Amino acid sequence: MADRPRLRLDRAFDSPADKRRYNRRLFATIATRYDLITRLLSFGLDQRWKTRLADLTGATRGTRALDLACGTGDIAQLLTARGAAVIGLDITPAMLTLAHQKPGGSGIRWVAGDMASLPLPDASVDVVTTGYGLRNVPDLSVALAEIHRVLSDNGSLVSLDFNRPTSRIVRAVYLAYLTTVGSTLGWLLHRDPDTYRYIPESIKRYPGALGVAGLMETAGFAHVRVLPLLGGLMAIHLATRRPMAGTRNASKSVS
Repeated sequence: MADRPRLRLDRAFDSPADKRRYNRRLFATIATRYDLITRLLSFGLDQRWKTRLADLTGATRGTRALDLACGTGDIAQLLTARGAAVIGLDITPAMLTLAHQKPGGSGIRWVAGDMASLPLPDASVDVVTTGYGLRNVPDLSVALAEIHRVLSDNGSLVSLDFNRPTSRIVRAVYLAYLTTVGSTLGWLLHRDPDTYRYIPESIKRYPGALGVAGLMETAGFAHVRVLPLLGGLMAIHLATRRPMAGTRNASKSVS
């Protein structure tokens, strides 16, 4: 059976299936460059933001944590260092291989899976984190519903991602910068300028920090907060799964 033709960036957002297909290929392509790119596009602040995210989870020994779209495992390792029992999930096996190979990576359970259909039982984790994950899911509402399902009562969701500035001028400058830098890096590293142009294109279609906060509330989360970073160009979301009357949490086991 012949391989399907490569999906172009301008068609990557036509449907959830197209976005999922495009992302599978994209992140497999950039896996070995992923850490470098996140450092460059964050002006070297990426690790500081991830550390702040880990601090905001309040994770301690015994916390059951799930890091979604875990990439090469930075956030998962920060949670492990705080004593949490961590599952790192990503749709890209190449990312998980790199994460496992990092120092300390062998102490984390790495799982290949889709945020739209998490391979975990209801109420089985206390904390869900994700770095640059919500913007990339094919259907954000479906992913939030799945996160809500696997969180225990009063469990926390903490997410780091690019924001979509509300100011048209700021947004235009921001997207132009990401497009120019992304095209240059894509050509230099992969001979394909579209590789990192995906980031500004995905931001154009992203509801932004306040829009995501609204979707979290619709999904059943409470105490939703947005913490702006880098003058509002980035953001951390915090939300809590409100207890559901008449429900009981699943087993504490994450194995």
